[in-house]
Amino acid sequence: MDKFADIRPYQDHEIRSVLDKLITNPEFLSSIATFYFPHLTRMFPRLMTSAARRKLQKQLKLVCNVKTMQDVIAIYMDKMILDTTTKLTHSGLENLAEDRGYLFISNHRDITMDPAFVNYILYHAGYETLQIAIGDNLLKKPFVTDLMRLNKSFIVKRSLKGRELLKSLNLLSQYIHHCINNEHNVWIAQREGRAKDGIDKTDPTLLKMLAMGNRELSLGNSLKELRIVPVAISYEYDACDELKAEELYTLEQTGSFMKTDRSDIHSIVTGMIGFKGQVDVAFGSALYITDDDPDEIAAEIDRQILQNYKLHDINFLAVKRLEQEGLISLNRFGNRIAEREISDVSQEKFEKRLNAIDPSLHRHFLFSYANPVITKYKT
Repeated sequence: MDKFADIRPYQDHEIRSVLDKLITNPEFLSSIATFYFPHLTRMFPRLMTSAARRKLQKQLKLVCNVKTMQDVIAIYMDKMILDTTTKLTHSGLENLAEDRGYLFISNHRDITMDPAFVNYILYHAGYETLQIAIGDNLLKKPFVTDLMRLNKSFIVKRSLKGRELLKSLNLLSQYIHHCINNEHNVWIAQREGRAKDGIDKTDPTLLKMLAMGNRELSLGNSLKELRIVPVAISYEYDACDELKAEELYTLEQTGSFMKTDRSDIHSIVTGMIGFKGQVDVAFGSALYITDDDPDEIAAEIDRQILQNYKLHDINFLAVKRLEQEGLISLNRFGNRIAEREISDVSQEKFEKRLNAIDPSLHRHFLFSYANPVITKYKT
């Protein structure tokens, strides 16, 4: 009996039947049409949806297993990177052994693009691709669930309560241990929900959950089995920066923010097709765990992510603008801000992006870009 059947990714023998179902799903086809032909789809939705179906049928004709499915997904990633980034860089692969499985824990800025960029780099470097943790709160539409599980995603059942939630988290932890023990790579975010304010912080309760998979060991020894590697992902431009600022502003003004059924889908699509500029993925070193304190282990993950996080011109420009508006002081940074050489192009792009959003959102927008500098250089 496959005790992980409800949460695990689809396996080779399941791929073809799921694909055949997907390419007849009108909502999925509409999403693909919008991705490939955004302007034409708005004008001729039925025509471009038909064109998207024919394109998919051709691309997926020979797909018969997970590997060939990922080869097709790589084509979509190539197009996305070409259209929405100016440069993709990475570092730290020399820290990884090709024949070992690792649990990659990264900061979380984008729902789908964070693991997608990590996966893309591993794929092209010849490493085992990731199994990706994704919350069931993002899987409200069946076609999204199918799409994610086709791409080696497994489900984190966050919507459960009480004993059922505890049982589900224990099974999830067992599955992650099962993957690592079989030398499969896994990705999970350092916290539930994206860092909308630009502050990356690992949740110690995540580590407690991860340790549940082997209760015969202490927390530290259970986590040691997972070979945890912190990963820092930095985007020059956050494609969802305005959406995040709107959410933070609404929360500040009203005390709550109510998501609609389409909020997460909107964020996913915006993250995929929105401009990102330079993107950097930095792999840290596997944790050397010597104690059972989840706070200390979380602090080490945070230390590596912060150390390896690449700062861009926009981060420093945001700090300078906040100082001009009297919201922070530059004294705390010494000469670090003044010594950063900012190009005229970066200054122009920054002003254009800031001016494009509602002034009421400016403070949250600026702090989301400034906080990585503030956190990295705090004294």
